[in-house]
Amino acid sequence: MNAEQHSAATAPDLYDRSGQRYPLDEPRWRGKDGSPLAVSALPGLRPEQIDTAERSLWRYHAALPVDAARRVSLGEGCTPMVPVDWAGRRVHFKLEWFNPTSSFKDRGVSVMMSHLVAHGADRVLEDSSGNGGSAVAAYAAAAGIRAKVIVPALTSEAKILQTRAYGAEVELVGGTRDEVADEAIRQSEQIPYASHNWHPMFLQGTKTIAYEMWESLGFTAPDNVVLVAGAGSNILGCDLAFGELLEAGQIDRRPRLFVGQPEHWATIADTFNGIAPSSRGERVPTIAEGASIARPVRLPEAVAAIRRSDGAAYAVPEAGIHTAVRALSARGLYAEPTSSVAAAALDHFLATGDIAPGETTVVVLTGAGLKSAEQLASVFAGPSD
Repeated sequence: MNAEQHSAATAPDLYDRSGQRYPLDEPRWRGKDGSPLAVSALPGLRPEQIDTAERSLWRYHAALPVDAARRVSLGEGCTPMVPVDWAGRRVHFKLEWFNPTSSFKDRGVSVMMSHLVAHGADRVLEDSSGNGGSAVAAYAAAAGIRAKVIVPALTSEAKILQTRAYGAEVELVGGTRDEVADEAIRQSEQIPYASHNWHPMFLQGTKTIAYEMWESLGFTAPDNVVLVAGAGSNILGCDLAFGELLEAGQIDRRPRLFVGQPEHWATIADTFNGIAPSSRGERVPTIAEGASIARPVRLPEAVAAIRRSDGAAYAVPEAGIHTAVRALSARGLYAEPTSSVAAAALDHFLATGDIAPGETTVVVLTGAGLKSAEQLASVFAGPSD
């Protein structure tokens, strides 16, 4: 029996890429082989197991490997899924900025922080391009513990201010997003590492977005889910939840996952498409700062998840991100540029026919435009398309 075939009837534990297993309560964020950890297979949720009295992602606590009675929660989840006319199609946009810190990261951080605090953490370390750091700072404050967040020096001022407002210590590091992560790993020798990219419990929280889609659509799966990816946590969260639902007999097929990434930071898309990321030349900055990750920690898992869904991935040109920002805003959806990559990917896959007329499609908008004022100013300062 390999790690992915581990019985759902067995008490959950953790495993790394080599297949070595670890207790769920072990204070560990990666395997002994240096690879990221995952939680062993969990049973899918049935409609009657939803705690309908709970208006947060904790309504799905039966599908989460944490003690819900000891949760750290700010009311995350249960975000709107709004139908919008897009290029003559009815498309559902999942508005993740309705989460407490205005991004989807709150889902994963709530579950991750609940796990860490339940196992004695009184201080945590995070590295982030902005939204993850804001979320960790907020939930650390809610839990009454200390947080340190390391961010790229060029991170949006609004995101840095939000993180500091929650009382977190913020360290600015020059260089790329990946260099920031390297510095955090060095410091993790002294401070418990609550990395939203590395910690397996983050993905357990992220998967609740797919459970919400399923519930909102009358306990059916959409045909397509369109996502922006940096490290790929929404890809993996959707893969987890829809896989659990499929195994439980609650859906009859996986939705196809369609993924967009900024052109010069498209490691997942390029790997999926058989393109060497180095062939694009020097990486250049993008207004989609939240997706500018050159070395996704879970790259093979993200690529495998897209393939498993019979999905596709696209490297979005910078001009396409600008166009998508404007198109969303024209419909009343003020999304940060990172979120808008998903809308640009939607346009691409509609044009190619990969997303067909009459199909049910959900586009996830991960964060609010108010968190990226500088980047949006650059979009609206230029000529309209």
